[in-house]
Amino acid sequence: MLALRLTRAARPAVHLRRLLVAAAAAGTGFLLLSALGYALTHPSHSTAALLRLSWCAIPLATTVYLAVAVARTDPGARPRTGLSAIGLGPARLMAIAALNTALACTLGSLLALLVFLHLRGDLTGMPFDGAAKDFLAANRSLPVPAALTLLTIPPLLASATVALTLRPRDLPHPATRSRIYGRFGAYSRTAKPESFGTYGRFGARFFRGPAPHTQPADDTEPPVQPVQPAGSRAAGAARVGAGGPPSGGGTLPAPASDTPPAPASADGTLQAPPSDTPPTPAPAHGTPAPDLPWGVAVLAAGLAVESYAGLTETTPRTALPGGLAVGPVGVLAGWSLTALGLILAAPGLTHLCGRLLQSVRPGARRLLAGRVLMTEATRLGRPLGVVCAVASAAFAATALSGDDGGAPAFGPLTTLGGLLVTGCTVATLLTAAVEARESRADTTAALVRLGAPATVLRGAAALRAGALLTFFGPLTLLIAELAALPLAR
Repeated sequence: MLALRLTRAARPAVHLRRLLVAAAAAGTGFLLLSALGYALTHPSHSTAALLRLSWCAIPLATTVYLAVAVARTDPGARPRTGLSAIGLGPARLMAIAALNTALACTLGSLLALLVFLHLRGDLTGMPFDGAAKDFLAANRSLPVPAALTLLTIPPLLASATVALTLRPRDLPHPATRSRIYGRFGAYSRTAKPESFGTYGRFGARFFRGPAPHTQPADDTEPPVQPVQPAGSRAAGAARVGAGGPPSGGGTLPAPASDTPPAPASADGTLQAPPSDTPPTPAPAHGTPAPDLPWGVAVLAAGLAVESYAGLTETTPRTALPGGLAVGPVGVLAGWSLTALGLILAAPGLTHLCGRLLQSVRPGARRLLAGRVLMTEATRLGRPLGVVCAVASAAFAATALSGDDGGAPAFGPLTTLGGLLVTGCTVATLLTAAVEARESRADTTAALVRLGAPATVLRGAAALRAGALLTFFGPLTLLIAELAALPLAR
């Protein structure tokens, strides 16, 4: 009920993002059901049916990626001060976010089932003059358990991924003070108790050397401390260094020295005294991502695998669900490595864009735009790398489809899958941009209070978008051309 109330009380922008998740889940569910329909229509082509089902993993992955991005920007699952007092801690908010994601994806799966049954003619008559009966198995009975199993994959996978991503990592652990019994059963809080027999060992208290003490500042002779009995509490306090006079001893305090006493922490333990050495400065925000060298290496390896596979392999092209033909398995592996390299290298390249913006005598706009890009390099770089990978693959597939004459290369299911993947990646990038803007809302408000005009902030935002488009646009086209070159021969 709490999740439903938070869902109903959300802003229109939050509802729009949740509807995008539901639409993506509906498209993914329809593709899964279409693969099931093809398998029912062509029972002898098990390999082709398995290939169509495996190609649905790409839209499913982009749908889950969008669901995670939307859940991270959901204000209903954001930790706030005082929520733990009413039972809404980090774990409860994570469960609410996962439940909201499951509800949105379940709504999309039900919508996909209704559209699938309508196109099959189970609800009303056969629409479009039966044009969709080839891949929807209109002449066969639909196995309900198999259809429901496929439709439960997007909600379960999306909610599990959201729960794993938003799980509480830095929960404060309560300090457990275990009761430790010292010598002769005496109650103590000592972390390392003495071993058995230490107290009663022969000569353990009589042949102890004098405790080192600090020479007093003046020339006066320090007062002589009375000798305490070996088994008294005062001797034990002096041995372990406990502060304060004992209950019945009357031991004189230690003489004052030039060395300042070590400050005590909250739990009573002594801390190191302050030194004259300046502290090591903390690393600045926006440090370059360490994945940039790995991303460049994986990208180069992917292009090399594509070139080698295009020159050596003579395997015929594999047909996609909509009729598009792609290259051999080696080229597909090269495409996967190229996409992974782009995703790994994108945060470092985004950081490089921010550094280039403020390289040569920057003004206020360039300095602000560059600093924001450097700070948000990881948050914006990952979705931007996914968009570049999808755009390069789409450009390469379009270039390859122009070489084949005759029948159209893109069928309805391939078009649906391409639109679904592209829409999910672009929506994820825009959602990450919204999350970045919300994370620096305090900084923006401080700049406005200091008198920064709104035109400077809008100009910095436009400059960031232009810099990213100028840098990543030609890079995407270049990688797409290199990826399509082996198959164009």
